[in-house]
Amino acid sequence: MGKVTCDMAISLDGFAAGPNQSLERPFGDGVGDRLHRWMFEEAERYSAVIESITAAGAFIMGRNMFAPGRGAWDPDWTGWWGEEPPYHAPVFVLTHHPREPLTLKGGTTFTFVTDGIEAAMAQAREAAGESDVSIAGGAQTVNQYLAAGLIDELRLHVAPVTIGGGERLFDGVGALALEPVGSPSGSDLVTHLTYRVTR
Repeated sequence: MGKVTCDMAISLDGFAAGPNQSLERPFGDGVGDRLHRWMFEEAERYSAVIESITAAGAFIMGRNMFAPGRGAWDPDWTGWWGEEPPYHAPVFVLTHHPREPLTLKGGTTFTFVTDGIEAAMAQAREAAGESDVSIAGGAQTVNQYLAAGLIDELRLHVAPVTIGGGERLFDGVGALALEPVGSPSGSDLVTHLTYRVTR
């Protein structure tokens, strides 16, 4: 059985998204691409890091990471990523609203899970087999899995910006011990940190 990993881009003050996320501003007010500039401007330099983010055998994400709304589904909405999302693996979306599975190009299938984080984890582990499961986000979903002790390795990509409000990593997760794995790396746009999560 593989590890449960999580990659999360955050600001120096710990936010993964700003306030008022919407279709027009997926990362909230005032954020734009500030947390993810390194992925686009330094993609060649960090190709191995970017590849590792989507290398898992299955993924879990929150409803808000898949779609801008939180109520009943828009049946025409197929995610932020177009016809071929970057996952190329099964993705399990936490939601309170049932929806039929959605299969897109490149091997990505979105399955919508209405019975909680443990059910999503069980399905993801079965789908991943011996490969890793990745908790893809957003911050509220990651915090639920951290609080439940279900993440083995946390990979933070810290941008040298502050946001001041929104969705913050580690809110409500309790005391964690984060054991560094390897050495930090980075540039003017990002610092990459990897931790083994213990309690």
